[in-house]
Amino acid sequence: MTIHWCGTGLSAIPGLRRLIAAGHDVVVWNRTIAKAEEAVGDVAKDIRAFDIQALADALNTGDIAVSMLPGDLHVPVAKTCLENGAHFVSSSYIAPEMRALDVQFKAAGLSSVNEVGLDPGIDHLMAHWLVADYRASEAYDPSLPIRFRSYCGGVPKHANPFRYKFSWSPLGVLKALRSPSRSIKDSKPFDVARPWDAISSYDAPLAQAESFEVYSNRDSLPFMEEYGFDADWNVDLFVRGTLRLNGWTEAWKDVFAEVETLEGPKGDARLKEMSDQFWEENSYDEGEPDRVIMCVELKAGDAYHKTYVMDAWGDERGTAMARLVSVPVSLAIEAVLGGNIAPGVSAAPSDLGLVDTWMAEVRNLAQHVNVVDHTT
Repeated sequence: MTIHWCGTGLSAIPGLRRLIAAGHDVVVWNRTIAKAEEAVGDVAKDIRAFDIQALADALNTGDIAVSMLPGDLHVPVAKTCLENGAHFVSSSYIAPEMRALDVQFKAAGLSSVNEVGLDPGIDHLMAHWLVADYRASEAYDPSLPIRFRSYCGGVPKHANPFRYKFSWSPLGVLKALRSPSRSIKDSKPFDVARPWDAISSYDAPLAQAESFEVYSNRDSLPFMEEYGFDADWNVDLFVRGTLRLNGWTEAWKDVFAEVETLEGPKGDARLKEMSDQFWEENSYDEGEPDRVIMCVELKAGDAYHKTYVMDAWGDERGTAMARLVSVPVSLAIEAVLGGNIAPGVSAAPSDLGLVDTWMAEVRNLAQHVNVVDHTT
């Protein structure tokens, strides 16, 4: 079986190199061959120019296509996999169009594994572990009020005036600022039109406690079922969100004000201008360390309260973001190769065997990973 890894952006390289080093048969696809050669030309034996038809011609039954491409290409690549009897893997969120392929993937006995990067990805593993741990504990009581919080953020290890630095094109971050979110607050749905409408503070129980600014992200509600919450649980709080350095809201207030006014093609053009400017002014310098913080917390009344925490930063191995996005993708690929992922469209696994195996690898990628028990 051949792994067809599509996309060699900054967040793809460590996982790709890991697969090649492990001796897997890997074909590397990228829209620009020269960029792929620059990234992995020292180890990759087969680099090709990405094109959907070229990929379709190369796929054989049982192969795996990995999409680390822009989001609008995931579904076309997945459909190409279906047509050629191949599996699919991506780190991105499951779009409705991808979810709609579930029946076809199941019928074909093929896996479409998504949400296996950092966020979404590692956060799912932590959530599955916490829910299983709570269910197995003496504290378990379905009537207890549940509070769940999951926050992740990539931030500069050494703070800058903008309180943020970009690992890749800022355009995605800017577009996300225009997106509404939905979570559970005070036992009912809580809708927010823009992130800056509901910034709050979060005290992260890291090795050295720190506070951060946080806000809800996307629609959190479907993840209650994804994480195995029972329908009759008394959920008081459920939020998946983004974490930023303190001072971020103040530093970005003019950005928020302008983003709010942008509409249509002219607005999109202005967003592109802003993205280019931010990349010029606030991208990481060569060798400058980034930092990733993740905290996933589950509290049930006063009986159970644990937080799975991770703190990682760039070092001689490269950026923390690249490691934590792409290595879990490579673990998902190996799980598919091993027949450990069921057919159909799915997100990061809830199987505790896989969760423990993957988290053991994450512990090697991050400088600090721990489960904090707040009740002891």
